Amino acid sequence: MTLPMKPRSFALTIAGSDSGGGAGIQADLRSFASQGVYGLSAITAVTAQNSREVSAVQVLSTRLIRAQIQAVASDFPVAAVKTGMLASRTIVRLVAAAARGALANRPWVVDPVMIATSGATLLRADAERSVREDLLPLATVLTPNVPEAEVLLGRRLSRQSQLERAAADLRELGAQAVLLKGGHVPGPEVIDVYADAGGIILYRAVRRRLNGHGTGCCLASLVAARLALGEAPATAVAAAIAAFRVALEHGAVVGSAPVWVPYPLGPQELRS
Repeated sequence: MTLPMKPRSFALTIAGSDSGGGAGIQADLRSFASQGVYGLSAITAVTAQNSREVSAVQVLSTRLIRAQIQAVASDFPVAAVKTGMLASRTIVRLVAAAARGALANRPWVVDPVMIATSGATLLRADAERSVREDLLPLATVLTPNVPEAEVLLGRRLSRQSQLERAAADLRELGAQAVLLKGGHVPGPEVIDVYADAGGIILYRAVRRRLNGHGTGCCLASLVAARLALGEAPATAVAAAIAAFRVALEHGAVVGSAPVWVPYPLGPQELRS
């Protein structure tokens, strides 16, 4: 009998559970696995949702969230961490403490999940300031979409010409690098903007008309997986975007809405 191969690396997601399987913890673990990375999890909240709506949310106690993080950090060689739905200021501060303590000196991907596609609020108002002040400065890569960037910056972003300045301004808040996902801004192309100390890189793709779900979680966790494999942030983002574009092409249409869920298929060759 051939013994199974050891995982290439380990990554932890700290996020909410999506009972419909399209986003949250479920999307993160699927994305980690596609890159050969073993996925670990600390669940912050349980949501009752499907392709149409989020009908209920139960935030877990900070005691239980802390216990999950400590259990994982004490036993596994966590090589990268990705955050998703954190729900409250108390949880944000708990996670920030872990980034400075038990899980320090690892790359962190902070996906500032605030509002579900359905419109349901996933981050309490009192937590928005804590994300900006306590967690964002600890991020190796910050991965907001445009509505989340608007909250963090306190201004509207309605044109693609505004995105480069916004990504640079988000970096000024403390993150080492920013991947601003531009899908919410209208136009024939989707332009994602990457900013780090070396400058700005634009990733352009022809816009696809689809009712996507979990796309942001998928892309952010692909970045975390590549960081867990030891890649530098710019390289990790490029590899993640290549894998994400294939995941969109091979996505599954699920539910009665229906929604389009990306399915990562593994590392992809980078094309210029």
